Amino acid sequence: MKKSVLANLIILIVIAVLMSGSLNAQTSEDKKMNRKTAQEWVDSRVWANGLKLKVHNSANNQEFAYQYQKNKTYWDKAFAYLKNTDLEALAPGRYNIDEGNVYAIVSEGPAKAVEEAKWESHRNFIDIQLVIRGKEKMGIAPLSKAKVTEPYNDAKDIAFHSVPDKTGKYYIAEPGTFLIFFTGDAHRPAIRVEGSDVVKKVVIKIRTAQ
Repeated sequence: MKKSVLANLIILIVIAVLMSGSLNAQTSEDKKMNRKTAQEWVDSRVWANGLKLKVHNSANNQEFAYQYQKNKTYWDKAFAYLKNTDLEALAPGRYNIDEGNVYAIVSEGPAKAVEEAKWESHRNFIDIQLVIRGKEKMGIAPLSKAKVTEPYNDAKDIAFHSVPDKTGKYYIAEPGTFLIFFTGDAHRPAIRVEGSDVVKKVVIKIRTAQ
């Protein structure tokens, strides 16, 4: 009888330890890396799987690492697409990569004057924006600092905003480096750069992890 009780007690202890380990692993997975660790992760390029493109230094590395680990399959498919596709040869249009989760939008045409370019944000999809040919200026600002000017459109997954002049930061996007805009970012793409009136680009849309 005593042996039976002891055996049951040992089994209960083992189960408790396993459950605790599983919970700790889940908790660890859900936490975001600190800035230093996230930067080291980005610099390691383990996410790239042979992709030669660089991540622009405007990216939120902590969010990038978190989103990649939560939805690794989606991100791997997106990067594989960028690596294995002749982007220059792609006609403008939409290309499905993982139905409902990852897709590409290729565009080619005139960039906009800064006053014509709108601040926008998304709730369901993250943007990877890569200029294939030409140059364009893109702005980024915390969504928390943006004021809604056109309410969120669920069908198009987009809202438009105004952002105080000194809040947004602007960068020149060129071939070889992609920018990432997360759901916490307001962004203002497609602004004309002098000498680069026509731009070809691809936007990879990746479903966000909540």
